[in-house]
Amino acid sequence: MNCVGHFTEIDHIVKGKEMSVKIRLMRLGRRHRPFFRINAMDSRTPRDGRVLERLGHYDPLEKDADKQIVLDIEKVKVWLSKGAVPSDGMIPILKKLGLSCTYMEEKEKRRVKARTIVRKKGTPFNKADRIVAQKAAEAAAEPSKA
Repeated sequence: MNCVGHFTEIDHIVKGKEMSVKIRLMRLGRRHRPFFRINAMDSRTPRDGRVLERLGHYDPLEKDADKQIVLDIEKVKVWLSKGAVPSDGMIPILKKLGLSCTYMEEKEKRRVKARTIVRKKGTPFNKADRIVAQKAAEAAAEPSKA
């Protein structure tokens, strides 16, 4: 709450269940030279919209791995504990830093379950499975030709 006694928008977002907060990337930089800020944002705002809190930055073209991801891990842990959901682009970055949250774990469990269901049916789950199935079919067809 602010000094007047009214809730600020951030208090409303954190305490209320009406809005969800996402940890997402904001693209900066010029063409063919990407640079991303890592921010906590309201999920309804656009990619480059208003930011609740800056958490760090990510430079994918940086040669030094230590300088590639600069992140305030304590702030990220606070937002994750409050229920913030990382975007699909942020999940590998958080995994690389050793951070985890319930959303990431649940998503991985759903993906594994879907993969097992699809493989029981005998259909490929993704592009890699499709390529492996095509190579196996080609390898099976070659000896019969000879």
